[in-house]
Amino acid sequence: MFRSDSHRSVVSSAAKLLALTAACGVIVCASPVAAAEPGHFGYGTVATPEQIAGWDIDVRGGDGAGLPAGTGSVSKGESVFADQCAACHGTFGEGEGRFPKLAGGKGTLKDDRPELTVGSYWPFAPTLFDYINRAMPMPTPHTLSADDVYALTAYILNLNDIVPGDFVADKDSLPKVKMPNHDSFLWKDPRPDTAARPCMSNCANPADIKITSTAESRNLTPRTTGPLDTMQPK
Repeated sequence: MFRSDSHRSVVSSAAKLLALTAACGVIVCASPVAAAEPGHFGYGTVATPEQIAGWDIDVRGGDGAGLPAGTGSVSKGESVFADQCAACHGTFGEGEGRFPKLAGGKGTLKDDRPELTVGSYWPFAPTLFDYINRAMPMPTPHTLSADDVYALTAYILNLNDIVPGDFVADKDSLPKVKMPNHDSFLWKDPRPDTAARPCMSNCANPADIKITSTAESRNLTPRTTGPLDTMQPK
C-alpha cells in the first residue's frame, strides 16, 4: 500500500509534537515551582525581621508595652510643638479653627458639650505617644523621631498640669503617669454573660422567656447621653 508525501508529513509532525510534549513534561516535573505548597501563588517574598519591625509600632496603653528607646523633656517638647503642632492645635493646645483642643476641658465630661482633651478624657499616657507616633503631624506622619515624640508627649501632659516642668518622658516614666480620668473608665465589663444557645429542637417556650433586667436598670444607658432603653417585660 502506497502512502502520500502529505501523509508522511502529518505523521512526522505528530511525532515531533509528541516528543516535544514529553520533553516539556519532564522539565515541568523537575521544576521546583510545580512542587510548591498549596496557597503559594509564586510571587512575593517572606518579610524580613527589619520589615516587620517597621510596621510593629503599636504601644499598649496600660503598661506601655512597645514603647521604644528614647527620651524627651517638656522644654524640648515645647520647641517641637511650636514647629510641628501649633499651627493646628494652638500655641498652648487650645486648638485652632476646627482642629481639636489638646488641653483643658477638666470637669466638662458631664456637660452638654464636653471637651474631650488629653487631660480631661484620655485614660493612659502611653496612648498619647502611640497616637502621635502613628498619625502626627497630620500632613507627614511617621516623620518624627522617638525623642521628638517623647518630648511632645511630655509637653502636652505638662500643658494639662499632669506632669511638672522638669518631667522627662521615656519608656519607664511614661507608664507611671496617672491620668486624671483613668478611674472614670469601667475596666471590667459589668454586663452579664448570656447563656442562650442555638436550638433546633425541644426549644424553650417563648412564653416562658422573661426579661429580668435592662441596660437602663443597671445604669449602663445614661439618660443624658443616648436613647433610653425602654424595654419592659411583656
